[in-house]
Amino acid sequence: MTLSRAWLWCALALGAAGCGGGETTDPAGNTKPSTEATAANNDVVAPADDSPVIATVGGISITADEYRAAAQRKSPANGTALSEAERLEIVDKLIVEKMLYKEAKKVGIDRDPKVQKVMINTLLRKEVYASVRNSDFSQEELRAYFDAHKDEFVVPEKVQVKRIFIKTNSRRAADEAKALAEDLRAKVKAAPASFKDLAAEHSEDPYRRRGGDLGFLSSEGKPGIPPEVVEKAFTMNVGDVSEVFEGGGGYNVLLIANKRERVERTFEQMKGSVLRKVKNERYKELYDGYVEGIRTDYTVEVNKEVLGNVEVRPARRGPERPSRPGADGDDDEHTDDESTEDED
Repeated sequence: MTLSRAWLWCALALGAAGCGGGETTDPAGNTKPSTEATAANNDVVAPADDSPVIATVGGISITADEYRAAAQRKSPANGTALSEAERLEIVDKLIVEKMLYKEAKKVGIDRDPKVQKVMINTLLRKEVYASVRNSDFSQEELRAYFDAHKDEFVVPEKVQVKRIFIKTNSRRAADEAKALAEDLRAKVKAAPASFKDLAAEHSEDPYRRRGGDLGFLSSEGKPGIPPEVVEKAFTMNVGDVSEVFEGGGGYNVLLIANKRERVERTFEQMKGSVLRKVKNERYKELYDGYVEGIRTDYTVEVNKEVLGNVEVRPARRGPERPSRPGADGDDDEHTDDESTEDED
């Protein structure tokens, strides 16, 4: 689609209906696509907030607000005001973007799950979450939340655990696996610095690529780490090498590399985190209400027979990097020692 400079300039100037050929002007003076221009295309997007329309591309409107937002990001060559050519260049870029959007829909890009997720997040930000402001939450409300959830803001005691794991399976009897683990333990006791190399060579869990380093564990453990390993680790001191013990389908040797004590933090230290948690709870309430409100607008049918026949292979669980403070947005509210606790 090619638009002449004269037509574009006329659209920019928001002139009379005769300038665009495919537009009409309503009683308020807003330029809008004519019925004839939009009827031929089902993909019509109405202008937001009744912003005047300066161009249409296949039934999709380019509004004055959209143009203004794009124009404000462009610096005038003369340093004072955009020239006619610069203004037309901005409009042409918006036109191309609409064309590309139409082409993307034509080839089904909007059916891509990743694209749909972006659309969903944009919808939620605009229709559900936009009304929530930090100023909605008083200091009294935040402090009350902190007092009621103090345990959530405590840094628990953690130990940095290194592990050598020898499996028992159909190709290796239990006594053979235990003997190998005992031999490796003896080598570690003789030269603790060799643990990383020994684990990388002999250990049989996903953490071998990290020299057997499981990172810092709390007493609650983490997915993929047998509870027997966590329980044993918390009975040991820094520098200790465990006896060989059974757990997780094989035999284990542990080395405790470091330990961090439990740390309780004050409301002032955690005020930002408290605010984010309270906001997230508000977001969830709004989300649940919004979803419940639109359910009746859609007919949903689930074919349980097809669903039941879908083969699902369990995901292979690799070493999960322990979640950092800040993974949920709380990245500036924690002590320095915690922020680096899980580095390799």
